[in-house]
Amino acid sequence: MTKLNDLHDNPGARKSRVRVGRGIGSGVGKTAGRGQKGQTSRSGVSINGFEGGQMPLHMRLPKRGFNNIFRKDYAELNLGTLQAMIDNGRLDASKTIDVVALVDAGVITHARDGIRLLAKGALTAKVTIKVAGASAAAKAAVEAAGGSVELPAPKPAPLSRDEQKVARAAARAAKAAK
Repeated sequence: MTKLNDLHDNPGARKSRVRVGRGIGSGVGKTAGRGQKGQTSRSGVSINGFEGGQMPLHMRLPKRGFNNIFRKDYAELNLGTLQAMIDNGRLDASKTIDVVALVDAGVITHARDGIRLLAKGALTAKVTIKVAGASAAAKAAVEAAGGSVELPAPKPAPLSRDEQKVARAAARAAKAAK
């Protein structure tokens, strides 16, 4: 039985760092492996990608693509994972399964912008699941098992220009009538 005062790391588990600039006998004395003079021999140098004044490669290559900052980031949930959690007893199929239930069961760690149900795997349990989105195949599989998928109400389509003009005119008329 080991005692607290006998605890130690395995041999070679902790390697001490190289202490540079500690004399000629150390092998990394004098210039400490930095060579002679110049910018990189000094401290505070950060020149990754610098090519001596020539246009760096990352600036010569063309820009491509677009990152939409408003893009939704959904947590994915497969039917097979859902069935496995029901079989393990971590989820109750008789209750409505929503974001809170899935996080509490440890199926997902972060809901992000909502959960999207995908059709990978098989579902045999009859469940009512409330998610932000579901693929057509996943929705069909849940309904085939006798369950249902609750999705949020779709947003109304934006008004056309003509409809906007009519709405503004009606608003002006209502204001004038007051």
